[in-house]
Amino acid sequence: MAERASERLLRLLGMITYLDRHTGVPVEQVAAHFGVSPRQVIDDVDTLWMTGTPGYYPHDLIDFDAASYEEGVVRLTEARGMTRPLRLGTREAVALVAALRAMREALDPSLDAERSQVLSSALEKLTAATGEAAAGVDVRLAVDGSPQVVAAIGSALQAGRRMWLRYVNASDVASEREVDPIRLVTSDERSYLLAWCLRADGERLFRVDRVVAATVLDAPAEPHPVSAGATDFRPDASGGLVTLRLASRARWVAESVPVEAVRNHEDGSFEVDLRVANQAWLRHLVLRVAEDVLEVRPAEVAAAVARFAREALEAYGPLGEPAPPTA
Repeated sequence: MAERASERLLRLLGMITYLDRHTGVPVEQVAAHFGVSPRQVIDDVDTLWMTGTPGYYPHDLIDFDAASYEEGVVRLTEARGMTRPLRLGTREAVALVAALRAMREALDPSLDAERSQVLSSALEKLTAATGEAAAGVDVRLAVDGSPQVVAAIGSALQAGRRMWLRYVNASDVASEREVDPIRLVTSDERSYLLAWCLRADGERLFRVDRVVAATVLDAPAEPHPVSAGATDFRPDASGGLVTLRLASRARWVAESVPVEAVRNHEDGSFEVDLRVANQAWLRHLVLRVAEDVLEVRPAEVAAAVARFAREALEAYGPLGEPAPPTA
């Protein structure tokens, strides 16, 4: 999946602090610390090198030692104040209190004792520091899905029990599975159950609003290893591979849609590879960015989307015909 701009921004900010605390770090070590490739570290440093405070003259920019950089070592020489302790205003502190309370509401049942204690301690300290302004903050995170399903997931996570699910995937195919629930994952728009699927013998993300029935079983949930990217949504590998070439204006597609690869072109356009299990979803996406679509591959997919668009336009035909005269 292509990296979102917000994810890269967090890494860039973290990289400044890390390099400020460690003098002269090899590129490979920086890459290992942040879980990215050495090539990505070089791209990040090149970006930071052109970033700074208003004025944006050379002395206003974040700076690195060029000689060390040529030898494969990253040495930060000017952080432009990015490593100063953060001082929160009242509005910022209240927003952070709200976020922590939402996190506790969604994740606390699935957290181990140590992480739950860290979350509660941070919330208590921030609430005390914020004072009366935090008293009026009341956060109740609504998890999408039927109440019966949401209640069953919460009970299974708290009791450490296995679950039976009836699940409908993006292709509208229903299946029944037994899973060991691991945690509840929330994003800006959706809620997911991260669980170990016994049928697939691997970790899976189940969209909660697609779980049509759920039952807590008597069997205990077994512990399973969870990979670092387990909570990142990935399309079904069985879906067909489709490539879209889009104008630069549609860059949001690479950041908001799960894609397998992104390739940039010198003219500013870019290509994305998508795994598509639901053709209706693809048609909807292409029509949303129709003005910025430069190419669709394979050709039969492009033809199918074009045919759908023509049929939609033809459906508007009768609406434009003049009404028959009335007596």
